[in-house]
Amino acid sequence: MYNKHKTILNHVILILGIVFLMLPIWIAFASSTHTAEHIAREGVQFWLGDNFWGTYSGLLSGESGLFAETDGNSDQVKGVGAGIMLKNSIILGLGFAIGKIIISMTAAYAIVYFRFPLGNFFFWIIFLTLLLPLEVRIIPSYEIVAQLGLLNSYTGLILPLIASATATFFFRQYYKSIPDELLEAARLDNAGPLRFFWDILVPLSRTMIAAIFIIMFVVGWNQYLWPILMTTDENLYTLLLGIKNVVNVLEEGKIPAFNRAFALSIIAMLPPVMIVIFFQRWFIKGLVETEK
Repeated sequence: MYNKHKTILNHVILILGIVFLMLPIWIAFASSTHTAEHIAREGVQFWLGDNFWGTYSGLLSGESGLFAETDGNSDQVKGVGAGIMLKNSIILGLGFAIGKIIISMTAAYAIVYFRFPLGNFFFWIIFLTLLLPLEVRIIPSYEIVAQLGLLNSYTGLILPLIASATATFFFRQYYKSIPDELLEAARLDNAGPLRFFWDILVPLSRTMIAAIFIIMFVVGWNQYLWPILMTTDENLYTLLLGIKNVVNVLEEGKIPAFNRAFALSIIAMLPPVMIVIFFQRWFIKGLVETEK
């Protein structure tokens, strides 16, 4: 009987936790289905409204800007739609994730298996870059990108930030846990360094790749400071920059399009959630079942 009551209590706590976490998301979604004027007058809404199609279709098609309409006159004519911003956010997230994984895997492979002089020293130099976040090196990074003519481009958004000390550390620790017998067997089969890396290490690293992919995709998806400095072209705006534009209307004395801001927030949450759900099993294996 005690175990039964304990199980019920545990499930009640879990359900309450889920409700607590989902409540803000539901309020944002419900509010996005109302008009901006209604939200400005009544506040955020808990129940669904009748403006769902108008809000989301207008955002995805770009037929409505990011600002609300007042007195029947649009404060902004046709602007960049959420579809373009969604595409840019996906490109940024995938670019970050794939680029960081490739660079980190090759760096960790060189450090662990080539064993060149000062290899550990160079690894700790890479690891110490964690003490220099983007905010510290933002000005020299911007200057270099500007001198290379990469402003307002996907290359300028992705390339300068794809080096990752965190991912290099995880791959290094994982490679050190792989038995040396595999390397010796590969040498007996006349497998060169590239073949050993591609045919043996990469398949063995699938769970670790999945775990790092999720983390780095979310990091790239949530980038705000770097895109806002690198882009002045609206066609390269991400979803986070679109939400920022709604907030900026407060300074102009207009009615902010809160419904569109909530809608953009909901749209911005969907791809990371789908990535986590899709790679969930591999993510857990990559962080739990491997020796670190």
